[in-house]
Amino acid sequence: MNMNDLDGASTGAGAGGGDEEAGSAAFGGLGGISGGIENLIALAIGNTRARVGLFEKGDLRDPVSITIGVAGSDSAAAPDPVTAAELVVAAVRRAGEAVHNAPVVVSSVNPAMADRICTALEGEGLDVYRVGVEGGELPIPMAHALDDASTLGQDRLVCAFGAYRRSRQACVVIDAGTAITVDFVDGEGTFQGGLIAPGVAMMLRSLSENTAQLPRVALTRPDPSRGVFGKDTKHAMLLGCVLGARGLVRHAIERFADAYGAYPQIVATGGDAVLLFEDDDLVEHIVPDLQLMGLYEVAKASLEDEDAP
Repeated sequence: MNMNDLDGASTGAGAGGGDEEAGSAAFGGLGGISGGIENLIALAIGNTRARVGLFEKGDLRDPVSITIGVAGSDSAAAPDPVTAAELVVAAVRRAGEAVHNAPVVVSSVNPAMADRICTALEGEGLDVYRVGVEGGELPIPMAHALDDASTLGQDRLVCAFGAYRRSRQACVVIDAGTAITVDFVDGEGTFQGGLIAPGVAMMLRSLSENTAQLPRVALTRPDPSRGVFGKDTKHAMLLGCVLGARGLVRHAIERFADAYGAYPQIVATGGDAVLLFEDDDLVEHIVPDLQLMGLYEVAKASLEDEDAP
C-alpha cells in the first residue's frame, strides 16, 4: 500500500509514535453525500469504545475516543449505557461545532448502543446515515467472496474498504481491539474473508475467570527490561497473551500470502494495534483511524455513484 495516501499513519516497523491521534489523514475533498455537502462526521461504534472524528474538506480533525464498554478487567471504567450514549452524542456535537449541517456517517458492531445514539442524534436534528454490509442507507460498495455476509461486522468491511480504496492493491487488514480480526482483500478489491480471535484483554480476562488462582491483569505493554521469560504470574500472563496475539496474526498473514501467491501490504488498526505491532517487522503500517477513513470512503463512493451518468 502506498501509505503516502494515508498521511499521518505510523509505520509499524520502528515506529516512534503510533498513538490514536496519529491516524488523521488528508484525503481529497469530499463533495458530500447529497446536496454538495463538503464535510461529514464519522462515528464508529464498537463494543468497548466509540470513535468520533470530523472530516473537514477531506481532512480528519481531532478524532476522539469514548469508552462505552469493557473488554478487559477494569469494569469500573465503563459508564452505564445511557451515560455512554450521552457522552458519544456530546462528542459528535463538539465535533460538529466547526461546521454546520455536517451529516453523521455511522458504522457499528453494537446495535443496541447504535440505536440509542442515532435516535438521540436524529432528535437533535442531525442527518444520520448508517452504513450497511448489504443494503442500508449507505451500502458498503465492496464485492465479497463469503458464503454468507449477513453476519459480517461492519467494522471489518469498512476498514477493508478504506484500505483498498487508498491502496488499490491486495492488502491484509488487522484490527486489534475487543476482538482481533485479520482480513484479506485481493488485488481486484474483493473481500475474501479472514479470521476472528479474542482480543488480548479478553484473553487475560478469560484466564482469570476460568481458573482458580490466576489473577486479574490489566493489559499493558510487557516491560522489555524484564526479558523474555515471565518472572511472575502476571508478567507471564501478559507475555503469553501478547505473544499469542502476535503469533496468530503472523501465521494468518503467512497463510494468506501462500494462498494468494504474493505478499500483500499489511495494515494494522484498532485500540491495541500500537501495543502489539509497532515493532513488528511484518506489519508495515499502523493506521489507528482506518475505520473513520473507511467511513469517509464509503460516503465518497456513494457520491460518485450519484454523480455517475
